[in-house]
Amino acid sequence: MKVPFNKPSVLGREFRYIRDAVRRGQLSGDGYYTGKCSRLLERRLGAHRVLLTPSCTHALELAALLLDLKSGDEVILPTFTFPSTANAFVLRGAVPRLIDIRPDTLNMDERLLEEAITARSRAVCPVHYAGVPCRMDRIGRVARRRGLSVVEDAAQALGASVDGRPAAAWGCLNALSFHETKNCACGEGGALVITEPRLAQRAEIIRQKGTNRAQFLRGQVDKYSWVDVGSSYVPSELQAAYLLAQLEKLPAVLSVRRRLFENYQQALARHQDRGRLQLPAIPADSRSSYHLFHILLENERDRDRVMAGLQKRGVLAIFHYFPLHLSKMGRRFGYRPGQLPVAESVSKRLLRLPMYNTMTEPEQDYVIRTLQALL
Repeated sequence: MKVPFNKPSVLGREFRYIRDAVRRGQLSGDGYYTGKCSRLLERRLGAHRVLLTPSCTHALELAALLLDLKSGDEVILPTFTFPSTANAFVLRGAVPRLIDIRPDTLNMDERLLEEAITARSRAVCPVHYAGVPCRMDRIGRVARRRGLSVVEDAAQALGASVDGRPAAAWGCLNALSFHETKNCACGEGGALVITEPRLAQRAEIIRQKGTNRAQFLRGQVDKYSWVDVGSSYVPSELQAAYLLAQLEKLPAVLSVRRRLFENYQQALARHQDRGRLQLPAIPADSRSSYHLFHILLENERDRDRVMAGLQKRGVLAIFHYFPLHLSKMGRRFGYRPGQLPVAESVSKRLLRLPMYNTMTEPEQDYVIRTLQALL
């Protein structure tokens, strides 16, 4: 490939911090670097607590445990998302109540939320697609009125905001991702963002295998033992050390990705004007994290032709998601084709273009020229 879809980047002090973590003599989690990452994220998000996890999937699973979901409880989420969003709740016996997406931002269509609520609804999980925040003010109003918890899947949205308030700061529990494809990464990694103080202590316990080890380490109890359900949701200090160096560079990362995003927008605007494709939409009151750049072609055949043409010329462009309601698991929950038409149409026409922190101007120019020749 001349231009890969993604390329993990070293942004600053990653290796220096990893060496220091080794010298400190603690490679298991919740050491010096885990604490530094958590406090940095707490400040940026205005959160009560941030707990690092091995992945965003684990953060969502931890949130589902904290909500005490029972068999048959329903969680409302968009069909256009990664399976982890649903799996975290299904593992607790909950039923995913899937709804369609907006045709502009490709986020959960908040106008469909009210009618999706039933007597069994317990929570709503909006997903900030491509780093563009959902309409959290509207989602929050409905959730409060109907007594639902809000859990944000902000895997792609670190650095994004709506109405001046950061993504991952609206729900009571929210999840971030630091997978290698994300703006700030440590290979695999995530974080649970807690905005409600009442949930923090139990989150610590569940995350530490159901023990009160965190309280023991702070000297609050003289021994620790098994006190609740739990699992191992703690990443290593090596991951945290690498991540800290990335988080320190977040403002610069957002600036670079915004430039790349706007270059694509400007270069492809005339093709949108001619009706050949649809470009991403960012509402005026929202700030994106510029996690990815996608285009929507006219139909599936056109998308596949352009994708194959790019790959033949050394450019890796890919598509996602296959809507959850059309999947094998979706069928098990009673969903059928035709129920959520916007997501079904989008999934057949969407193409994601290469974009990464170290992408050079010649690389992006090559992608643009190659794509334009295929349109």
